[in-house]
Amino acid sequence: MRVRTAQLADISVMSKLDHQSPSAAHWSEYQYRRLFDGPDGDPTYFAFIAEDETGAEANDQEKTPAGVLIAHRIEAEWELQNIVVAARSHRRGIASLLIAELVRQARAHDASTIFLEVRRSNAPARALYKRLGFEEHGLRKGYYQNPYEDAILCRLSLY
Repeated sequence: MRVRTAQLADISVMSKLDHQSPSAAHWSEYQYRRLFDGPDGDPTYFAFIAEDETGAEANDQEKTPAGVLIAHRIEAEWELQNIVVAARSHRRGIASLLIAELVRQARAHDASTIFLEVRRSNAPARALYKRLGFEEHGLRKGYYQNPYEDAILCRLSLY
C-alpha cells in the first residue's frame, strides 16, 4: 500500500469512491475539480490517494485506489474535509495511513492543529480518530443532512 498526492486525472476515482460510502461527504466532481483549478491547483488544498499495489506491476493503471483524503490548510490550522476508504479495503489500516500522511504534511507546513467533523453515529470513525490522538471538543447540531445528524468536532494538536 502506498499514499501519493492526487492529481487532476484522479477526480473520477475520488468521486466514485466518495459516492460508494454512505458516511462520506459526497462531493461532486466539480468540488473535486476545484482542488486542481489553476496551473498549480489551489495550494491550500491537499488530496491524497492510497493505492493497493498488491499484484500490480510498475503500471499505474493496475494499481487499485483504496482510499482518498482531502484536507484544507487555513494558515496554521488544517481541516480534514473528506476521507473515504473503499468498502473492500475496510479494516486494513488505510484511513490510518492517509491520516499519517496528512499529519506529516501538516507538520512540514508548520501546522499547529488538525480538526474535523464526524457524524455522531459514526462510531468506527470516532474510535479511529481517538486512537490517533484526536480529542472530541464540541458539537454542531444538525450539521449533516441526509440523514439529519449532529457532528462531533475533533481536534489533534501537533505541538
